[in-house]
Amino acid sequence: MIQLKIIAVGKIKERFWADAAEHYITRLKRSYKFQEIIVKDGNAKMKPLERNNDEGKRILAALAPTDIPICMDEHGKTYTSVKFSQMLERIGMDNNRTPTLIIGGAYGLSQDVLKKCQYKISLSPMTFTHEMARVVLYEQLYRADAILRGSPYHHIAVK
Repeated sequence: MIQLKIIAVGKIKERFWADAAEHYITRLKRSYKFQEIIVKDGNAKMKPLERNNDEGKRILAALAPTDIPICMDEHGKTYTSVKFSQMLERIGMDNNRTPTLIIGGAYGLSQDVLKKCQYKISLSPMTFTHEMARVVLYEQLYRADAILRGSPYHHIAVK
């Protein structure tokens, strides 16, 4: 069973996003040895850069030496769902390492975290709340698994 870890900043506060996230987490746990680490978000009274760096320290502390950091970043590479599934499969083949997807808080990821990342992925050229981004990522992880298993969940576009 492939290991998969998520490190995310802050709890999901909106109930509907929390329910959606839990829906996909339950499904992901069927196929992955899945771990979600939620680090405390920075104090809202801090300046954005200070808050970003504070959250970054917590993210870096949550990384294990065997993790392969994959950052969600608006400037990252975009993938189709199929290419994303292939990338995850390739990374997940190394049984000694854990693909670790990292989602920042309201101000994204600190420069220190971005420097650690072996991959940077953009979910979209559009900006999402970090709660929405988390749900979109979880759905894409589930979809990637469905693609790799040949499940009918993922429909191929008809041309």
